[in-house]
Amino acid sequence: MSAEETVEQGATTDAVTAMGPAPADSPAARLQALFEGHRLTPTQRRIAHSMVRRAADVPFLSSVELAELAGVSQPSVTRFAVALGFDGYPALRKHLREVAPAEQTAASASYNEYQQAVEAEIENLRHLAELLADPRPVQKAGRLLAASRPLPVLGLRAAASQAYGFAYFAAKVHPDVRLLNEGGTMIHDRIDAAVRAGASTLLCFALPRHPREVVDTLGYAKGAGLTVVTVADSAFAPVAKVSDLLLPAAVGTGLAFDTACAPMLLGRVLLEAMCDDLPDAQARLEEFDAKAAARGLFVE
Repeated sequence: MSAEETVEQGATTDAVTAMGPAPADSPAARLQALFEGHRLTPTQRRIAHSMVRRAADVPFLSSVELAELAGVSQPSVTRFAVALGFDGYPALRKHLREVAPAEQTAASASYNEYQQAVEAEIENLRHLAELLADPRPVQKAGRLLAASRPLPVLGLRAAASQAYGFAYFAAKVHPDVRLLNEGGTMIHDRIDAAVRAGASTLLCFALPRHPREVVDTLGYAKGAGLTVVTVADSAFAPVAKVSDLLLPAAVGTGLAFDTACAPMLLGRVLLEAMCDDLPDAQARLEEFDAKAAARGLFVE
């Protein structure tokens, strides 16, 4: 076994998502079902994470292509397939092709690269809709966010804009939202200040590439007594182990830079769920609208 595959004790694919399984005909759901119950090394979990992100394409990737996608060696992909109970990667890919919809290949071949990126995002949104068929995890998250006074919202690097967007709208209905979108030595101080002020929950947006600082910060927040609710690109994301409630929403990977339509939409869904548990949310919105009109803030 290579050094990159040093086993992390206790690392399994169990308890990596709080949203429950997607319908059985979803590509991502089929992959998650395949991974369930297997004890995987950190490198193997990285491969699994990459496969879920590209669930529609995985049955047609070579072992070299999958290795490049996951940033691991080709032998690591082979060992991963064996860990799942297959003779090797060709057997794993054959299995995935057998359970993939027949029309999948023909449809993707008819689009150019830009259209394929859009179609991939549509698939991500469709998968999110399937996950939301069970609203209980989002409703639970909404209750936790509404009850936290103040409410710290964390998002660094690629996830900073997601955190900013959530915090911008949340501040219209929540009495005390504290945006944490810049890293550095003071971030723990700001978490301590939020805890002293009465915070009970921290909301985190975590997108690839995942900064080590986010994982460390969430560990610190949990140690400080906060419940961590995380929106991440995958149930296998590195932040899963330091999250109390993880809500997955895949990012698009077909372009040079990832696209995050599904995480953004899930953030808006969380806002809706939080508003449902804030009895004065509508009154606050109406008050804001009245003040905005009086100040002429917007061009109608």
